[in-house]
Amino acid sequence: MKFMPRALAGWFAPKEAEAAGALPVRLGGRGSFSASTTPAQVKGFDQPLVWVTVALLLWGLVMVYSASIAMPDNPKFTFYSHTHFVIRHAMSMVVAFVAALIAFQIPVQTWERLAPWLFVASLVLLILVLGVGRGVNGAKRWISLGVMNFQPSELAKFAVLLYASDYMVRKMEVKEHFFRAVAPMAVAVAVIGLLLLAEPDMGAFMVIAVIAMGILFLGGVNARMFFLIAAVIVVAFGLMIAFSEWRRERIFAYLDPWNDKYSMGKGYQLSHSLIAIGRGEIFGVGLGGSVEKLHWLPEAHTDFLLAVIGEEFGLVGVIAVIGLFLWMTRRIMHIGRQAIALDRVFAGLVAQGVGVWMGFQAFINMGVNLGALPTKGLTLPLMSYGGSAILINLVAIAVVLRVDYENRQLMHGGRV
Repeated sequence: MKFMPRALAGWFAPKEAEAAGALPVRLGGRGSFSASTTPAQVKGFDQPLVWVTVALLLWGLVMVYSASIAMPDNPKFTFYSHTHFVIRHAMSMVVAFVAALIAFQIPVQTWERLAPWLFVASLVLLILVLGVGRGVNGAKRWISLGVMNFQPSELAKFAVLLYASDYMVRKMEVKEHFFRAVAPMAVAVAVIGLLLLAEPDMGAFMVIAVIAMGILFLGGVNARMFFLIAAVIVVAFGLMIAFSEWRRERIFAYLDPWNDKYSMGKGYQLSHSLIAIGRGEIFGVGLGGSVEKLHWLPEAHTDFLLAVIGEEFGLVGVIAVIGLFLWMTRRIMHIGRQAIALDRVFAGLVAQGVGVWMGFQAFINMGVNLGALPTKGLTLPLMSYGGSAILINLVAIAVVLRVDYENRQLMHGGRV
């Protein structure tokens, strides 16, 4: 049968399998087929999660190109080509993909050992960016690396995620005591927050605070302590807004973006975002047909990418994006719960922390684009233009896939 076609050779497989020690199984008296005694092959990772991530990345790449193609017509970007942003975004995706492959190879136990060191490294970079950082629109948030600009606040999100998970594992026995369990973590987040507010980057601070709070809650911190922490954070953000004139103006502009006082100032982005989404109606004006991206809507390829999606793909496109993020967040949280059920607390908290991170940041970005929340400089994860954001997002997803891989190994009798 060496030269027999594969389709014909299949008819002889049962006899060959039986000769190799397979077990014949009878089906309702109508014959039998052979069931191999070798164990079924275990899938090494969550494939649906991978495909949803790839779908968001590729859709984001297309939309970054659509939203940025007309930017060279602006005198500010005269020396850029029409493909400048999409090429840089694609290069960032390639770098991020390689980094994600490397991150997937690292055992979760190694991430646990690295957690304190990554936290310290993020602090150093946040201090460094205040001195040598590249300023854009009055904010120092980026360190120029030549081929790309690195944003330390993105690394800080990942570092706080790992550090908070490791912290909760170490403090599990005293999690009911506020000052012994919660206060040290609160101090760490406060230090990160002060450095971020100095840039300023209040949006990143909000995400980091929610990640830390989420991990504390999921780690079993007393509910009364959790709500006390939440109240303190809400009051802190309220005071920041109250004592900052330009932040107050953003809130007033959010409440009435069409007011003549704000429509050409603090409410300009929001009003044009709403116009873009309104133009899209149900099915959109078609890919590439957006008018608002033609120098009307600022940051169309970054913070307001969803508005361009809404204009070009309509309500259907916006619902599709929301659905993909909702499914992804739910799936990541499930992987985390599975890890905790296997008595892998650190791995479970890390995975669930990534779910909180992706879900909350996507929620804030969508709320801003739809006018449900005040304008805040947060990108749409995995989709908006931004090299360091794509890099860290994919590394975080890779760590979740590693958690899932180790879960599967343990459930099938393997070791990690």
